[in-house]
Amino acid sequence: MATIDDRQTATNRQPMTGADVLVESLVRHEVDVIFAYPGGASMPMHQALTRQRDKIRTILPRHEQGGIFAAEGYARTTGRPGVVMATSGPGALNLVTGLADAKMDSLPLIAITGQVPSHAIGSDAFQETPMVEVCRAITKHHYLVQNAKDIARIVKEAFHIASTGRPGPVLIDIPKDIQNTIVANPDYDVAMDLPGYRLPPPPSAAKIQEVLAALKGSRRPIIYCGGGVIASNAAEELREFAIKSGIPVTMTLQGLGSIPNEHYLSLNMLGMHGTVYANLAINDADLLLALGVRFDDRVTGKLSEFAKHGRIVHVDIDASEINKNKTAHIAINSDVKSFLQAIIPSVESGDWREWHQQLDAWRASDPMTYDQRDDAIMPQYVIDQFSNLAKGDFVMATGVGQHQMWAAQWTRFTAPRTWITSGGLGSMGFGLAAAMGAQAARPDALVVDIDGDGSFLMNIQELATVYCESLPVKVIVLNNQHLGMVVQWEDRFHAGNRAHTYLGPVDHPEAIGEGEGSLPEVTYPDFVAISKGFGVKSRQIRHKSEVIDALKEMIAHPGPYVLDVLVPYQEHVLPMIPSGGTVRDIIKS
Repeated sequence: MATIDDRQTATNRQPMTGADVLVESLVRHEVDVIFAYPGGASMPMHQALTRQRDKIRTILPRHEQGGIFAAEGYARTTGRPGVVMATSGPGALNLVTGLADAKMDSLPLIAITGQVPSHAIGSDAFQETPMVEVCRAITKHHYLVQNAKDIARIVKEAFHIASTGRPGPVLIDIPKDIQNTIVANPDYDVAMDLPGYRLPPPPSAAKIQEVLAALKGSRRPIIYCGGGVIASNAAEELREFAIKSGIPVTMTLQGLGSIPNEHYLSLNMLGMHGTVYANLAINDADLLLALGVRFDDRVTGKLSEFAKHGRIVHVDIDASEINKNKTAHIAINSDVKSFLQAIIPSVESGDWREWHQQLDAWRASDPMTYDQRDDAIMPQYVIDQFSNLAKGDFVMATGVGQHQMWAAQWTRFTAPRTWITSGGLGSMGFGLAAAMGAQAARPDALVVDIDGDGSFLMNIQELATVYCESLPVKVIVLNNQHLGMVVQWEDRFHAGNRAHTYLGPVDHPEAIGEGEGSLPEVTYPDFVAISKGFGVKSRQIRHKSEVIDALKEMIAHPGPYVLDVLVPYQEHVLPMIPSGGTVRDIIKS
């Protein structure tokens, strides 16, 4: 008598189309959500998705870029690969920014694109673009499927590549005829064919002893941790290591959440808009434990001056990052989690009393602060009050610009995978869509997008998605009617000359709001009216006295909500180290 397993095996090995094999492969890799926008070259895959709708939720974004940013939000929140699908030509090309974004920020992603039929490739057929060639430099790996029998193996390899080592995006481009080809006997347990793909081993005992010896000889050590700590799920180990050793921790933009902001050992964010005390500590440290970082320019400023007084231990899963920007005295090509697990049993707390006293002095002399004005809503105040109300129980995404840096500076993070932002590429329009992906991954969580009016407009159409898909994303728009970060640079480095950074009507110059704290009587566009047009509840506030009540109303609302907060465009993100500068050049006011 046939068992249930026998019947399931027989069913699974019945003839299927390539598209059905693809979707079944996704099911077997525990994909529960896919962000997919259909078109002519991807229709067979969408038809196959309807046959597995009880296992995979298909979310229809209103733009392919919104879909891939949502997949990034899903990936960052869960640690599992986000999956996005688009048709050929313009649909696939709309994924390019997201692929580059995921590559820069090391996010696991599977991007599936339809392609014109195999016989038409190279003929400039309708909606044909050579996606593998277009994306070669911005993906971790890429496939053009040429045989339907290879689909199950390719999907298995794609998930393995995307989620192991340094995570990244993998492209699978599937011609329409391959999607429709019958696969007589699909094999989902086929061996992978990845010659040359090797993951580094755990660190050797000798390397661990080198680091321990360096710690014993140190008087001013510091941990500089980045997105690699989050990617390797090593936040718990990092906290244990920091507490056991007593070494202070500073985080990159993508490392936020690795240790609670309010922990005594936390110096919060370093770099261009990091805390003064974190940057001073890096400058004065005699030993830098660089964990899962790439020494990017927004952290280092002038490379030759960055951490030049100390020895550098660099731990990274990607060998190409070691010695790329800064030479490591002790180089360890390993997963951060493996390194921390190996060193924790042997590490001891050193005598860092003088070092901690110095850090306390720097904290006291240059604390994070902002102008406590009553005549205007300060953007920092909005984020500060949100943190007070949410008490660490939230997931936050952002767009790109001043609002992003204020969110990084003033949000009190308590856990990893609660912070989703476009770091390396700095993609405006990221926030709402990424929040949408995070909400799909964590339907019961409070998910908020901190956005600017310029960035919010770039993918505002996703309000339709959050409404139709019942995703209760909250959006706080810090609306200053300008491209705020560019305005800040204009003010600081171009004598305040406005070069197309005002977003209001050009025939209403009075709406620019010249003068301290002044706001236009009418804002353009009207986000309240637009949001309501998408079915999303919205409110605009102009006065500080409204902030707390509005935040409470937003948090309590059961569906998506847009809170439009008018803030003065004259406000700058401080502190600030000018590009290519050093801690000696830091701007505090």
